[in-house]
Amino acid sequence: MKNSYFDLIDQSYYFPQEGFDLRDGYLSFHGISIKYLIEKYGTPFKLLYLPRISDQIKKARNLFNRAIRKHNYKASYKYCYCTKCSHFSHVVKKALGEGVHVETSSSFDIDLLLKLYEEGEIKLNTILVHNGYKTKEYLEKIIRLNTIGFKNSILVLDSKSELSRVKNFTHDLNRPLKIGIRMAIDEEPQSAYYTSRLGIRPSEIKEFYTNEIKEDPTLNLKMLHFFVDSGIKDNLYYWGEFQKGIKLFTELKQVCPDLKALNLGGGFPIRNNLGFEYDYEYIIDEIVRNVKEACQEAEVQEPDLFTEFGKYTVGESGAIIFSVLEQKRQNDRELWYMVDNSLMNTIPDAWSIFEKFILLPINKWDKPYSKVNIGGISCDHSDYYNSEDLNQQIVLPEYNNDDPEPLYIGFFHTGAYQDSISGSGGMKHCLIPAPKMILIDRDETGNFVDEVYRNEQTVEEMLSILGYTKQNEKV
Repeated sequence: MKNSYFDLIDQSYYFPQEGFDLRDGYLSFHGISIKYLIEKYGTPFKLLYLPRISDQIKKARNLFNRAIRKHNYKASYKYCYCTKCSHFSHVVKKALGEGVHVETSSSFDIDLLLKLYEEGEIKLNTILVHNGYKTKEYLEKIIRLNTIGFKNSILVLDSKSELSRVKNFTHDLNRPLKIGIRMAIDEEPQSAYYTSRLGIRPSEIKEFYTNEIKEDPTLNLKMLHFFVDSGIKDNLYYWGEFQKGIKLFTELKQVCPDLKALNLGGGFPIRNNLGFEYDYEYIIDEIVRNVKEACQEAEVQEPDLFTEFGKYTVGESGAIIFSVLEQKRQNDRELWYMVDNSLMNTIPDAWSIFEKFILLPINKWDKPYSKVNIGGISCDHSDYYNSEDLNQQIVLPEYNNDDPEPLYIGFFHTGAYQDSISGSGGMKHCLIPAPKMILIDRDETGNFVDEVYRNEQTVEEMLSILGYTKQNEKV
């Protein structure tokens, strides 16, 4: 009877599959030898495979453009990257290199854009979509972008009260300020509230535009924005909110000729298990077709279609690699594999919102397998990853504490939000240091190039943050 871990995966999924393969018994990720990285850098470490960012952008753009041609759609598609998923310069610059536009969420996002502009990484004609609550500092910086010459900077109103604050700044501009309006959506039935706290209720938007915006020469409404927090999914809830958004757009377009953009907030999902299935081509085709038909019926011009993809852009580029320090059997049913860092620190989405990631061993694929729980090394009860909370069976190769080679495991597709939530460096739970970060790209000849972006935190850095030593003082 075949009962090795490889047999289990081979019988359960299509394997090898995109991004994952075995080479000499060790797992590879997008052709990268994880064994090589372990031998060179040790564990734990995070890695980011930058070419995957480009691949994702090209995939979505090609599918939208194909649907636009198929349906003779009379407007264009705009891909925006959401900086909140990963603010790292190597991520943002990789995305900008593919000609994407940018969505911002807070005041400090503008400082990043200004720095990128100084370095020549972002152009004045790049479209900038400004979401989030507009503090005084955020508004001041958005106005600064406009005065510098970013002619496609669009401030999205999140509430009716924001408009009065916006109008305090528009007199400083020599042209109308481009704005958008965010439509509040009805939340899913299982939500704790009925209507999203974000945006303006659809029933109020048309009157709000007529009374407060239409006759103001300092404002120019360009975009209707709606965002479904659970993402773009092929279910009744999403398509219901989508149809509300299209209907509101056509009604608003009839009284606002300058309205030219429909922003489909909410992202595409990424693969979180080896059996993941999602028909991106079908969903995109349905989006374009439905907008086209609604505009034809209302006799209005089709809008440019915007998407704001953050997790989709960067999520599948990331991985975190651990060593199993020991196996620990607590009773007849519960077997724990203890890894060499804290899961709460490295994949906070897993314990905070039960986000799933692809979990695979790097080695020992020829060994029998067992159902296991993964435990971090902190003293916190919540520092684990198991089947019950995630509704996901977790099995890994069997491992003995006296094996000459440790069991190495990896969590994959962790590139979005983990560092944004846990923080890069800084003070960590139980003072367990953030693992080193490895960047992987391809050179002009197509060969892999790896480098350490950030080393594991030192004792000196932590003591300085906590006030035990002065900056640069040695322990």
